[in-house]
Amino acid sequence: MKYFDDLAIGDTDEIGSFTFSSDNIKRFAREYDPQRFHVDEAAAEASMYGGLIASGWQVASIWMKLLVVHQQTEVARAQQLGKPVVQLGPSPGFSNMVWARPVRPGDTLRYTVQITAKKESASRPDWGIVSMLSSAMNQHGEQAFRFDGVVFWERRR
Repeated sequence: MKYFDDLAIGDTDEIGSFTFSSDNIKRFAREYDPQRFHVDEAAAEASMYGGLIASGWQVASIWMKLLVVHQQTEVARAQQLGKPVVQLGPSPGFSNMVWARPVRPGDTLRYTVQITAKKESASRPDWGIVSMLSSAMNQHGEQAFRFDGVVFWERRR
């Protein structure tokens, strides 16, 4: 794990991948986004999408799950090596969320996070503010999802 001070613009982490299936698409959609093209294959066929697609909120939720698991893995690795565990703070938000292409059953998305900017926090000297581009590419190398996020990141003391 790197401290804020050690991060470089362009640093990129692959946080994981996920394969979407008809079952997990419909299960998520029934609970959280029950639009017809997410829950009903016949209705989805007749829609502008021409078939079942994942909810964009499912695509985003999977990013969050993979990020948390990635961070937990990094913490465990640092602890195993006897290195300091660098803290991430809250996120003041995100912008520019784009679902660039439909995610269909059988698609596997590979999620990455890239550092795009960083600055020292004026109000919290032990923290920096890091801007990141989070994105997901499908198995054909096509971008399916992206957004810009910001997070507080611990500085070396």
